[in-house]
Amino acid sequence: MIPDELFEKIRRLEVRTRGVVDSVFQGEYQSAFQGRGIEFAEVRPYQVGDDIRTIDWNVSARMDDTYVKVYEEEREQTVMLCVDVSGSENFGSQGKLKREVAAEICAVIAFSAIRNNDTVGLLLFSDETERFVRPGSGRRHVLRCIRELFTAEASSVGTDIGEALRRVLRMLQRRSILVLVSDFFDADYDSMLRAAGQRHDTIGIELQDPREEELPPVGLVDLTDAETGETVTVDTRDPAVREAMAASARARRERTREILRRAGVGHVIVRTDADPLEPLIAFFRGRARRG
Repeated sequence: MIPDELFEKIRRLEVRTRGVVDSVFQGEYQSAFQGRGIEFAEVRPYQVGDDIRTIDWNVSARMDDTYVKVYEEEREQTVMLCVDVSGSENFGSQGKLKREVAAEICAVIAFSAIRNNDTVGLLLFSDETERFVRPGSGRRHVLRCIRELFTAEASSVGTDIGEALRRVLRMLQRRSILVLVSDFFDADYDSMLRAAGQRHDTIGIELQDPREEELPPVGLVDLTDAETGETVTVDTRDPAVREAMAASARARRERTREILRRAGVGHVIVRTDADPLEPLIAFFRGRARRG
């Protein structure tokens, strides 16, 4: 049973995100992913008028006749939402946890996908696979995915993006849309991200919170790493301390940006102190213009 408070939260999220999909986002999704491509269907004997470029010379040689390859448009795409639920995703200084922002983003993408007759799957990960929902379609399926985003209690607080991508690559047999949602507080996932970018249409959505990069001068503060449990006390009135933390955050952001760039995947930055959908819409519009 879902607690009434959580049920109401999911209901409000559905109403809000479906409204956004109807009024704004659906067109951006269709434009960004309209190039579904074609897939091989069969070979058949050559007929007058067939394009000679479609002749399959290997089959023709074996059959002692002329055969052509027949292709058909892919009927649907799979959208796999790969979402980080490690300890750092339970942080948020602006009234929303990063995990809640992730749920809103995923809801909009998922509702857009099923409106486009695509299927949606979900993988929740920490440094382990926490939940997996096989790709499906329809409102009830999307609501199940959203419910998992809100209710799944991670068994571990660590992050292993590389292992999550490794499992996704094993599961997805044909080219799909892979949406990776994380704050990217991890290392050594470069090679798996490159592999994902080569095999699938991959987008990295980076979640950011302003308090992770800039502290107010409020005196002594205990800072606890949500993934290691390590706690340090810092004097936030010291400008050198604040600048050191800001510099560390900038370096981490730049490292993430460079990893995604080298992997050839899309990069969207979403902050907890701003509208999470604006950067997503801007990204899809830019992608549609580039074709």
